[in-house]
Amino acid sequence: MAPTSYAHIVKGNKWLLLTAIFLIALLRFICIGAFGLMPQDAYYYFYSEHLALSYYDHPPVIAYALHFFTDLLGRKVYVLKLTDTLLTCLTLWSFYRLAMCFLEQAIARKALLLLFSTIMITILSLVTTPDVPLVLCWTLTLLFLHHAIFLNKQHYWAWAGLLMGFAFDSKYTALFLPAGLVLFLLLSAAHRRLLFSRWTLLAAIIFLITVLPVVIWNMQHDFASFRFQSESRMNDVKGWTFNLKDLFGVIGHQSALLLPIFFFALIYFLGKAIKKYWRSVSAIPSRELFLLCFFVPVFATFLFLSPFYWVKLNWMMPAYITGCIWLSLYLSARWVHTQVVLSAAVHLLLAVQVIFYPIRVRSDDTWVGWKDLSRQVRAIQEKYPGSFIFSADDYKTSSVLNFYLNEMVYGKNVIGQKALQYDYIGTDLKRLERKDAIFVDSDPRFSDEAKKDQVPGFLQAYFDTVQELPPLLIRKNGATVRKFYIYLCKGYKANKE
Repeated sequence: MAPTSYAHIVKGNKWLLLTAIFLIALLRFICIGAFGLMPQDAYYYFYSEHLALSYYDHPPVIAYALHFFTDLLGRKVYVLKLTDTLLTCLTLWSFYRLAMCFLEQAIARKALLLLFSTIMITILSLVTTPDVPLVLCWTLTLLFLHHAIFLNKQHYWAWAGLLMGFAFDSKYTALFLPAGLVLFLLLSAAHRRLLFSRWTLLAAIIFLITVLPVVIWNMQHDFASFRFQSESRMNDVKGWTFNLKDLFGVIGHQSALLLPIFFFALIYFLGKAIKKYWRSVSAIPSRELFLLCFFVPVFATFLFLSPFYWVKLNWMMPAYITGCIWLSLYLSARWVHTQVVLSAAVHLLLAVQVIFYPIRVRSDDTWVGWKDLSRQVRAIQEKYPGSFIFSADDYKTSSVLNFYLNEMVYGKNVIGQKALQYDYIGTDLKRLERKDAIFVDSDPRFSDEAKKDQVPGFLQAYFDTVQELPPLLIRKNGATVRKFYIYLCKGYKANKE
């Protein structure tokens, strides 16, 4: 759509559009204070309490970002959210700069509105994950690569290599960056000469130097993180059983992440592009090819995997940076404005859920009840002085209790099971020998408020005696919304065979 046409539509819908933009921004800002601690926030804060070259699940950038802001502003939930928000605002600024490299100013603004309206940006700005710095570094890498390739500013190759390394130091998905670069240089006849140039080599060397901390940590720990993110994932898809339900599930949650207008328009125009260019990739304009090389491989890879392996909500996020810019070449301003208004309505509903919680979330991935749980657990611990606290749901309950109680709350390595990063902080479980413990067990799908009246067998194997205490109940708006089983475990046997 021509810029003059776009400007005309903007003028016609000016107040509705501005109101929707203001409402989205305001609700996100309010949620910095109103949105409670998520287990992911607490887990990556746990990272930041134990600074290292890397970590079992992910590389370290998110840990260092949280450490910087909490050291500066204090150990507060809103500080974690503020960290996410500030980094995501930098992502939006970088995205706009990148969009201006490919689009006329009016169309670049359209692209910014489209990205700004997504639930993806809301999640990035309010929930702490490695994707927060990943998407920022991914966007900056593409900005520097554009300047190096299309503007022939050679020194930007160094910046591109550095930011590409920081992206990898945020999350391993960043491997799609060098892959996308190589793909583009191979397919673009006009730029193929750069594939083995000294400037590309410089970027590669800087990238390799920047990722050294992650490599060194893995070498020191038997490549635990690399193996976890590669062979253990592949073991999960052993047999390659096709599951159509999972494919539709991924389509569903990605359309919710972007909102349906954005997602299905992306699918529609991508289909048209494939039909147009499938006989000759060389016919794709170079700048458009650049955008597609950093969108299609990520998007297509995870979409292909989805019938065989459950693809998580956030895995495709980096693809949508260039995907959004490319889509803005074709999607009319009218549809973008409809998306923004729809987004405002969706954000209003989400704010009602966050603040008033009318619908119970039957999962531990919730912001409700954790602080109340911590107070109740502390009260029990005071009745049994010297007892330690642990949980066994990978990281969620342990990490949240660790944050609120400000003491070491243990994971399921206490009962001889792998416990993600809890296995890599130098914990000496022998120091707990013969101590009493309080075991906290969440029941997100509870149907009553009664005790379980059943002691888990894995507890009996590691303690002399186990006694179930009355469950801890979390209430909101007069209703019980969460339930935790509590067990008093006496006489820990750290050397249980």
